[in-house]
Amino acid sequence: MVSADQFKAHCDGVQARITAVCAQLGRDPATVRLLPVTKTHPVEAALLAYGYGLRSVGENRVQEAVQKRPLAPPDLRWELIGHLQSNKAKHALQAFDVIQSVDSAELATRLGRLAGELGLKREVLLQVNSGNDPAKFGCDLADAPRLLEAALAHPALAVKGLMAIAPLSDDAAVADRTFAALRLCRDDLAARFGVALPELSMGMSGDLESAVAAGSTCVRVGSALFGSRPSA
Repeated sequence: MVSADQFKAHCDGVQARITAVCAQLGRDPATVRLLPVTKTHPVEAALLAYGYGLRSVGENRVQEAVQKRPLAPPDLRWELIGHLQSNKAKHALQAFDVIQSVDSAELATRLGRLAGELGLKREVLLQVNSGNDPAKFGCDLADAPRLLEAALAHPALAVKGLMAIAPLSDDAAVADRTFAALRLCRDDLAARFGVALPELSMGMSGDLESAVAAGSTCVRVGSALFGSRPSA
C-alpha cells in the first residue's frame, strides 16, 4: 500500500494530466471527476482517497464493497464499475450508490424492479461496448436504445449517462475511436429520447488523455494512484 504522501503525489500527478488536456481544449478541469479504483486493495486505499478529498471510490466486485464499506466514512460513495451478474443485483443495490455497469435491458429491468421494492433510488450508467471488443462487457452500440428505454421505464433508476472501457491495444487510435463512438452514442440517445445524459465515464490510467479529449466526465484510475494491483 502506498503512503499518504505517495498517494497525494500520485493524485496530484493525475490531476495535472487532466488539467493539461483541458487547457488544450479550453475546458474546465473541474468537469472531469477522478474516481479512484480501490478494487483488490484493502480498505485503507479508500481511506487514502477520502483523506485526499475524493468522495467516491470504484469497486469491481459486490462482495468487496460489502466488506469494506462499513469500515469507511459514511459519506464516501461507492460505485460499481465491474460486471454485475443478475443474481447479485439486490446486493449491489444495497452496497453501492452508483452502478456504472448496467449492460443489458434485462439487468436494468431487474435492478429497477428490485430498487423499487427496496424503496431505493440508484444512479446508473449504461455500459456500452463502443470499442466492439469481444473481451469486454457492455451492450452493442445498436442495442443502446433498447437498454436506455428499459432503464428509463423504472423510476427507481436515475440514468446519468454512459460508460465504456477501451480495448487493450498499443495503438492509441483504438481508444480514440472507442471514446468518440461512446460520445456520439450518448449524443444520439439524448436527442432521441429527450433526456439529459451528462455523464461519460471513460478513461483509465493509460488512456485518460484520450478520454478527456473525447468528453469524459469521469476517469477511473487505479494503478496510477495505488501502484500495481495485488492479486485478487
